[in-house]
Amino acid sequence: MKFDRNTVIGFVLLALLFFGLFYFNSQEQQRLAKNNEIERKNKAMQADSIAKANQSKPKIDTTNRPEQVQAPIAAGQFQKAKTGTEKIDTLENDLVKIGFTNKGGQIKWVELKKFKNQDQQLVKLASSPFDKIDYKIKGDSGQGTSNITDFYFTTANISKADSAQRISFTLGDSLGRAITHEFILKKDEYMIDFNIRAARANSFFDNETLNLQWQYRAMKQEQDMSYERTNSQMGYVMDDEFDYFTIGRRNEVRFDKPVEWVAMRQRFFNGILVAKDNFSGGIINWTSPNDSITVVQSTAGLQHAIKGEDVTIPLSVYYGPSDFRILKTYDKQMGKLVNLGQGIYAFVRPINKFIVLPVFDFFSNLVGSYGIAILLLTFVIRLLISPLTYTSYLSGAKMKVLRPEIEKLRAKFGTDQQAMSMEQMKLFREAGVNPLGGCIPALLQIPIFFALYSFFNSYVDLRGENFLWAKDLSAYDAIVTFGDIPIISSIYGNHVSLFTITACLTSFLISIYSMSMTPDQSNPVLKYMPYIFPIFLLFIFNSLPAALTWYYTVSNLVTLVLQFVILNYIIDHDKILAKMEENRKKPKAKSKWQERFEQMQEQQKKLKEMQAKGKR
Repeated sequence: MKFDRNTVIGFVLLALLFFGLFYFNSQEQQRLAKNNEIERKNKAMQADSIAKANQSKPKIDTTNRPEQVQAPIAAGQFQKAKTGTEKIDTLENDLVKIGFTNKGGQIKWVELKKFKNQDQQLVKLASSPFDKIDYKIKGDSGQGTSNITDFYFTTANISKADSAQRISFTLGDSLGRAITHEFILKKDEYMIDFNIRAARANSFFDNETLNLQWQYRAMKQEQDMSYERTNSQMGYVMDDEFDYFTIGRRNEVRFDKPVEWVAMRQRFFNGILVAKDNFSGGIINWTSPNDSITVVQSTAGLQHAIKGEDVTIPLSVYYGPSDFRILKTYDKQMGKLVNLGQGIYAFVRPINKFIVLPVFDFFSNLVGSYGIAILLLTFVIRLLISPLTYTSYLSGAKMKVLRPEIEKLRAKFGTDQQAMSMEQMKLFREAGVNPLGGCIPALLQIPIFFALYSFFNSYVDLRGENFLWAKDLSAYDAIVTFGDIPIISSIYGNHVSLFTITACLTSFLISIYSMSMTPDQSNPVLKYMPYIFPIFLLFIFNSLPAALTWYYTVSNLVTLVLQFVILNYIIDHDKILAKMEENRKKPKAKSKWQERFEQMQEQQKKLKEMQAKGKR
């Protein structure tokens, strides 16, 4: 690939896009840290104020006073269910093991059988005291309301079959009022059906509305907490349209239209709450606590309409991997939660969905090694763009043939860059050379890189897979780790990634080889940018998944081999020169763009001459 001016412009654009992406991520993390610090200080001030207020209260002497009678608990005839003993029952299939508690009649934890955390224990989701699905019910007249999670439901009713397992909890009274929570776990499914049944529903809920509160805490599962937060987001489908927001950009969304589902995605794992007949509205917000184990915690307040005496509210809950192939089977646009290309990079989603994902799945199933599958994927991608690559090298060969004549033009016009550009364009037109041909592969690498950046960041099967020295292809391959060093850690990180070094070294070799085939540049930016670019990559790539930097290394090696073979053994420079001489003899019709460009240059030339005369 020849590094003419247009090629360098292509690389500059690529570098700017890289820096834009990672600068944006860095700013989001800094904004999040600032918000967390403000929130921590506010909480500390509130706690201090409360403590001071308590200290200022007069102390009441309770010596020899009769024991006070506890006020009736706000739950009417259900108040006896406020006391009890928690009991855990489990259901499981080949994918998950789920613990259910009679306290609140709900999920206690979900254990994923095919995934391990950083301590080599099975990944557990929805397992903290914060996690729950809650709502308020009315007690008897004048008794107020209570949260459903305050009650101990009756002993679970469990039925197990090959196709589906069921567990149900019931809370009732002597007046025929009852609430039942039924959970259904199907074979080979992560999705859990959750039905809320209410007998005499109007005695439980005000305004024929169930106000449901879903709390979910995403606990640290990956090696790099900061990177995990950067790749976490909230998603939802409102009025049949999918949307999402990320940490640091928004902390709250209000729903004023029907909502089908809301979700919390922490890079590789999802928590999703689905209303099969839609929530009527609500709000969702999230925070990122300032601790070392919580990626993010979210709270969704959702309304569901209730009509009739005996009602069933059909819900579903998903606690499982962020796997596009699994989520798309549920339809409902859940596959869009997986970042195969979102926001300004949504244009790469079809590349991942229809090319990268099926090809990569084919190779990984064929060879059984994800590192080799990436190698084969690289070959396929380079094969697909090979026609453009050859065109680029051919354009570079033509530019090399024209080099002596270009040098003559430089000697003739000296510092008159405008006249030089006009004559050079005329030379290219006569010889049939496309000056933009050399930068096409560089520009083409932009969508391919961002497609693979999204793909390798979201492909859950890479998690924990080792290759060569990399212990986890979904994370950086640190060969050296050091403590936080001011400035250096914020720019480079606290580790050295070996695949990043191989990617940068091979990029540097490409630059050296290409520049050796290119005439000297007088412009220092054009002269040194190809050498500086690999240094940029050293900082940009250091925290990226090893899968991506391994791909980039292989792609660079392929480029070096192709460059050498095509330029030395396939392209015949003598034939190119002969063909160009023939082209120069043929009359050339100018395109409208060329005519306008030359007219503009001519006008600028005349304006310069007039300005020069005026100064005299």
